[in-house]
Amino acid sequence: MSARQETLAPAGLPAGAGRTAARKDHLVVLGLVEAGARVLDIGCGDGSLLALLRDERGVDGRGIELSREGVNACLARGLPVIQGDADTDLANYPDDAFDYVILSQTIQATRHPKVVLEHLLRIGRHAIVSFPNFGHWRIRAELLVRGRMPVNEYLPDAWYETPNIHHCTIRDFVGLCRLVGARIERASALDAGGNPMRFSLPWWVWNLVGAQGIFLLRRRTG
Repeated sequence: MSARQETLAPAGLPAGAGRTAARKDHLVVLGLVEAGARVLDIGCGDGSLLALLRDERGVDGRGIELSREGVNACLARGLPVIQGDADTDLANYPDDAFDYVILSQTIQATRHPKVVLEHLLRIGRHAIVSFPNFGHWRIRAELLVRGRMPVNEYLPDAWYETPNIHHCTIRDFVGLCRLVGARIERASALDAGGNPMRFSLPWWVWNLVGAQGIFLLRRRTG
């Protein structure tokens, strides 16, 4: 699906995924990844998404995590994860090294999101990116009515403690995809409860009512 289109067909949860205790945004990512794929999960945290992909899709998964605590948690799950920084270490990976490169709830915490996204598209045949949507109506209302940076389920830290340094909206991310030449193959906006919105809607609607965005990307060729 072209990033220039104004309407998206939503990506839903995979069949049977409701039986698991996984996070709902992780289940959406699960539905985007083919069985047996080579996967690199960047900013993989405690490894919960990578473990889900391993157990449910049988992927050949690797991970990069900045925090030592996260790396230790991943190793305890039996996951091959190294300590690294998305802003500096992705340049070391060769082109097309993976089928999918995943950046889950992390791009807003990178110092150079554009460069990071370019590396994702270079390293993987597909890139999956998810992030909190700073254009959600509740965030807008918080700023308008209270004049303060919001604190909620998806933005849980106060402004002076948050690791997020580049808040973006769904429309901002679509614009970045156009800039770097990424083709949007599938996308989903999640509501405040973490459930995928099941309607094809214009960007501006998803930008207003979606609490999170999840995008399956592929670099353009030719």
